[in-house]
Amino acid sequence: MGKAKEILRGAEIFIRALKEEGVKHVFGYPGGAVLHIYDELYKQEELNHILVRHEQGATHAADGYARATGKPGVVLVTSGPGATNCVTGIATAYMDSIPLVVFTGQVPTHLIGNDAFQEVDAIGITRPCVKHNFLVKDVRDLAKTIKRAFYVATSGRPGPVVVDIPKDITADSCEYEYPETVDMRSYKPVVKGHPGQIRRAVELILSAKKPMIYTGGGVILSGASEELIEFTRILGYPITNTLMGLGAYPATDKQFIGMLGMHGTYEANMAMHQCDVLIAIGARFDDRVTGDLKKFCPYAKIVHIDVDPSSIAKNVPVDIPIVGDVKHVLRDMNVQLKENKTKPDAEALKRWWDQIKEWQSIDCLKYDRKSKIIKPQFVIEKLYELTKGDAYITSDVGQHQRWAAQFYKFDKPRRWINSGGLGTMGFGMPAAMGVKLAFPDAVVACITGEASLVMCIQELSTCKQYGLPIKIINLNNRYMGMVRQWQEFFYAGRYSHSYMDALPDFVMLAESFGHVGMKIEKSNNVESALKEALAMKDKLVLMDFITDQTENVYPMIASGKGHHEMHLPPERELA
Repeated sequence: MGKAKEILRGAEIFIRALKEEGVKHVFGYPGGAVLHIYDELYKQEELNHILVRHEQGATHAADGYARATGKPGVVLVTSGPGATNCVTGIATAYMDSIPLVVFTGQVPTHLIGNDAFQEVDAIGITRPCVKHNFLVKDVRDLAKTIKRAFYVATSGRPGPVVVDIPKDITADSCEYEYPETVDMRSYKPVVKGHPGQIRRAVELILSAKKPMIYTGGGVILSGASEELIEFTRILGYPITNTLMGLGAYPATDKQFIGMLGMHGTYEANMAMHQCDVLIAIGARFDDRVTGDLKKFCPYAKIVHIDVDPSSIAKNVPVDIPIVGDVKHVLRDMNVQLKENKTKPDAEALKRWWDQIKEWQSIDCLKYDRKSKIIKPQFVIEKLYELTKGDAYITSDVGQHQRWAAQFYKFDKPRRWINSGGLGTMGFGMPAAMGVKLAFPDAVVACITGEASLVMCIQELSTCKQYGLPIKIINLNNRYMGMVRQWQEFFYAGRYSHSYMDALPDFVMLAESFGHVGMKIEKSNNVESALKEALAMKDKLVLMDFITDQTENVYPMIASGKGHHEMHLPPERELA
């Protein structure tokens, strides 16, 4: 006779299943609908539960953990407001294809639809911003559903998955068996690219006179940085990254010509506009990258590699589509490139690089490094120098995010942690918490602005409870900086509600939570302040840098313009 299976309650099955998935950290907040699960958490020590101060903080922390590690972030919250408070974080992860598994409590099954206390339709509310979601109606389906949730979240194009668990399911019992594999008839992600399409792409790529490699976050998500580096070095072609793709290719390498898009470099955007063959790898042609679609890459034939077939030709028609995991496709391409007797046109490539170097000579990121007023770019450059480019950098959204992308040179993947697609203020600090939990010995810095920082400021309490000594670099210009910049450029300087009035004393605020606060008002104190903060390895330090209120992010492509129609700094504008 076979060994009898264990009879476990749903809450016990939940804990056991997470252990089976190798989960180490769960970010959450308790409430009535999940108290059976929290009771089981109390009885064990392997799962490390992080008690956040707001459910949005839980999703952002799990998101930061996932981006930095490549493993799924896990969230546990209660029903009703617990679930709805997660929606912003779920949508953030969805837009950037980040694997999260979010467990929401639900009222008992017999009360669903009765407007019971703290009941919301979590499945209906989250459906537009998840990769998939599940409502568990029988305890016998719980283990199988959790296995499926992790599989869906992490395979193909990753994304968040919500599992809604009614309270009675966590109290019911059944035999426990955790599936070893998953077979979902309607979900079969393609991994290998079509050999014929790869061959056609290689032939087109080798025929290019003005080639451009354009890569996005998909390279990082698939762990394909090594393959991308080999691909780029074999060809000798220029390469650019999107905001989400920074670090996929070393920013200090001579073939990297900077980020592209709305606030990309002059040389990257001009090369995109002039190229004759565009190789798009793990990128989705979003509007902040393309500018006006009618003016996008007008001379180029386009190769597009993506694991998600719905992303190909969604915004831009392409000539050679390849559906498959970027890592696998690039491996196959590299083999073909090495074996192919045809090589890139050396003379044409030299002329192309000469043109790019001419664009680079414009020095589109130049700013006043001798200013007595603190320039935000200067702070980031000094942070880069002092950390030798080896820190994990999180950011919120706005001018500070773009300056971080421009001036902190990311040579490794998964070091740049930011909300790209949704642009979520409040993301930076909780995301830094998740990264620090994953890599406790690493330097983790959150580059933020005063408007973003206050949105999830309560997580300073979580940092104190769990001893998370992140460094917060607050580039404080007393404005919602990017809103102010747009109002200056496009609304005749009518700064409607973009000035941040009644700001807290950030030094006192940090100290009230038990951390270290520093206020820096002069540029000649920037380096010493950063050194002092970085030396306090066991302390969270909030550095409040009082920066130039008038500084704008350049270059900038205005809405409705093409890559070749950039705003440069006034002193750099071309005739």
